Amino acid sequence: MAIRVFLLDDHEIVRRGLREMLEADGDFEVVGEAGTAEEAVGRIPATTPDVAVLDVRLPDGDGVEVCREVRSRHPEIACLMLTSYSDDEALFEAIMAGAAGYLLKQVRGNELLDAIRTVAGGRSLLDPAVTQKVLERIRAGTAEDEQIAQLTDQERRIFELIGEGLTNRQIAEQVHLAEKTVKNYVSNLLMKLGMERRTEAAAYAARIDERRRRSSGFGGS
Repeated sequence: MAIRVFLLDDHEIVRRGLREMLEADGDFEVVGEAGTAEEAVGRIPATTPDVAVLDVRLPDGDGVEVCREVRSRHPEIACLMLTSYSDDEALFEAIMAGAAGYLLKQVRGNELLDAIRTVAGGRSLLDPAVTQKVLERIRAGTAEDEQIAQLTDQERRIFELIGEGLTNRQIAEQVHLAEKTVKNYVSNLLMKLGMERRTEAAAYAARIDERRRRSSGFGGS
């Protein structure tokens, strides 16, 4: 049986070229196409492909988010990311979203066909070294979460406000405490986090917020 493929790319000429290449090979059947993330999320499940080939950069979002959505509801569909840009952050997000492979558009035609066959067969195209990097980032994130878990609810709230760049006086107004009390909270949370300076806490809070935002919403592509 032919491998059923869905194509997502915002450029019609790219989709047409991919379709012609795939259909010229007897192993594939293109069952659907989309030019936007919204279209893809609606059409991919309905066409029941074996593999969805997803462009990373799209006008209304990105293919990584489409991958995450599709894989969460239909784990039997393999997602192969195809992009013009080598981007470590997008690669990390694609792996976290459940992508089975990540290729640059400069790939040769026969290499792309082989890649689709590979992921359709339930195998991964991801380099073990890349996967190891992702695991290290996950572990680092877990360690950060454990540090934050030490803080009381009030300390955590003040920590977040420090990350937003607020002064002690501004924080006091936000949490309805005396400025001196906020100063004591700041000293305690810095001690718990093993930090000496407020600027360290601000940078740390901003980094954690950015990591969580990227993992839960549309990331860079």
